[in-house]
Amino acid sequence: MLTQDEQDTQIVRGVRLQTFKRAFSLIVAGEDPWIALGNFMNHFFGAYRDFRAELVREEIEVPATVTDEQWQWAVYIAGSVEYLCKKYDLELPAWSMGERYQLIEPWYDDMCADLLEVQEELREETPEEFARRNVFCGAEPYRNKYEYSGRFKTA
Repeated sequence: MLTQDEQDTQIVRGVRLQTFKRAFSLIVAGEDPWIALGNFMNHFFGAYRDFRAELVREEIEVPATVTDEQWQWAVYIAGSVEYLCKKYDLELPAWSMGERYQLIEPWYDDMCADLLEVQEELREETPEEFARRNVFCGAEPYRNKYEYSGRFKTA
């Protein structure tokens, strides 16, 4: 059975778009965040890149009783919206700039983030759209495999 969020999500060429709103609702429902965000990235950078504005437009729905981890992902997504909209020249949805999308304590998205040198590196590299929210995720939070040209060099 589809949730209301899933019923409301736009269908394009027979596929329900993996919007940030939908990705966050899946995270809240227990899906691994990197699966939900990976599916978003496949749509944003891949076959549905013509629908980028639609993928970031709708505000995520944060439940009244949200866990600390879910709140971290909500703030990460708000930073992601701002970062991607600036990078790809999309209209920035007002919801993503809400003052509520801030963390009180710094969150370091790295398996070795308990090491001070890793924290320092993340603080230096993280784009401002995330750092301002107290989320430290490194220099390239959304590496686009479709635009990456470093693997194969032409002579």
